[in-house]
Amino acid sequence: MEHVLSSPANGEAPGATSLGCLSVLLYPFVSVPLFAGLLFFVLSRISLPDASSQSSSSQPAHQIQLAPIFAPQVLNWEPQILEWAAAFDLDPNLVATVMQIESCGDPQAVSIAGASGLFQVMPYHFAEGENHFSPKMNARRGLAYLAKALSAYDNNPALALAAYNGGINGVNRPQDEWPLETQGYYYWGSHIYADAQAGLESSSVLSEWMSKGGASLCAQAEQRLAQLP
Repeated sequence: MEHVLSSPANGEAPGATSLGCLSVLLYPFVSVPLFAGLLFFVLSRISLPDASSQSSSSQPAHQIQLAPIFAPQVLNWEPQILEWAAAFDLDPNLVATVMQIESCGDPQAVSIAGASGLFQVMPYHFAEGENHFSPKMNARRGLAYLAKALSAYDNNPALALAAYNGGINGVNRPQDEWPLETQGYYYWGSHIYADAQAGLESSSVLSEWMSKGGASLCAQAEQRLAQLP
């Protein structure tokens, strides 16, 4: 509240403080000390909103989101990817990068080598009786290996991606001795992940991957996802 010193010309004593309409009504019936005490009492009874509670109620809690560069079929799995990534202490965008390249979000994907599911996990990574196509089980086995690869290569995501395809021991060899598939995986994965980390709206490398055959994989994923209950 603004306080203005009154002048003798307005009929008030010099130095009196104008407090709006309330002072007009009370003056001169209430002395200054008594009025000050009364004003303090009134103000103390007013419940002002708490700044911290107001901020928390008006702003939603921060939540990590996937980068928008991924195909819609991959972004369809965002809630699960966030959950699975947290379980293995992995960057969700790294997890999404693997899903993008491996299946584009198709839970029923199968490779000619026998890998299956969202993360294209080979049969020998599963225990007897485990459902290879269960998204949760497939993620558990695939991401456990990804986390192991990341640890083996000092948290270098590019090498971890290469190891996910070519094997942790296989990537120990010089890069020019890697299988061509692994070299390609390293190229696609490291660049797509870098674009995701940079927060780009789109990825030229992902577009290139689409043009090299990824688009058909994503079209298949779209059909399979439409059939899910």
